Amino acid sequence: QVQLVESGGGLVQPGGSLELSCTASGIIFSFYAMGWYRQAPGNQRELVAVYTSPGNTNYAESVKGRFTMSRDNAKKTVYLQMNSLKPEDTAVYYCNANHRSNGRHYWGQGTQVTVSS
Repeated sequence: QVQLVESGGGLVQPGGSLELSCTASGIIFSFYAMGWYRQAPGNQRELVAVYTSPGNTNYAESVKGRFTMSRDNAKKTVYLQMNSLKPEDTAVYYCNANHRSNGRHYWGQGTQVTVSS
């Protein structure tokens, strides 16, 4: 059974930092490109960052320079370091695993990030 388990969300003041993590089980981790998405109330789910291979991470323009995605294949875990957080970063953040060849993909349950004073 495939599971993606996110953690690390919470309430933070504007300008603060949070680190999200997502640990996978039930998949051959190296076969998957991993990504972070977010969905704010009333909005569609949007891409935050996608890590396809070492040195190849794509970021949404709105988070470039503030967010950093990393990957630890040994731990089957990806991270999203979020700095200089803004109220508009408030959303539920989801982890995604997308098979590099067949397009099969999986979602985590999401973790809430709230940026507010």
